Amino acid sequence: MSLEFFPPLNASLNATAGVFLCLGWVAIRQNRRQAHKKLMIAAFFASVVFLISYVSYHFLRHGMVTRYEGEGVSRIIYFFVLGTHTPLAVLIVPFILLALRHGLRGEFDKHVRITRWLLPTWLYVSVTGVVIYLMLYVL
Repeated sequence: MSLEFFPPLNASLNATAGVFLCLGWVAIRQNRRQAHKKLMIAAFFASVVFLISYVSYHFLRHGMVTRYEGEGVSRIIYFFVLGTHTPLAVLIVPFILLALRHGLRGEFDKHVRITRWLLPTWLYVSVTGVVIYLMLYVL
């Protein structure tokens, strides 16, 4: 079975989450709470589907590591991006769940306290996920 569809799917899911995050931010700035809620839940589900796809891909590859073949400055950039993306991706998971919980319960002061730093971090993780894909498979 070919697994070649996984990397572009994963990048697309990261990009989709990033778009929903941006649209959700715009919606809340316009005081469109219902739209914000739907968009942020959509960002959450895009990220969940990404995680399932990512883990499935690596499980099916039996833990094989994807090696970056670039050299010079691009190699330094790649490992910097990867080295910031990976720990942040792990770190934000419980905070995403907390932010969703507070938002859905109407605890907006707690929700805002978390999302002020969570939104840019989650967006960074989404964008750098796409950058990693581009550096590994396209550029």
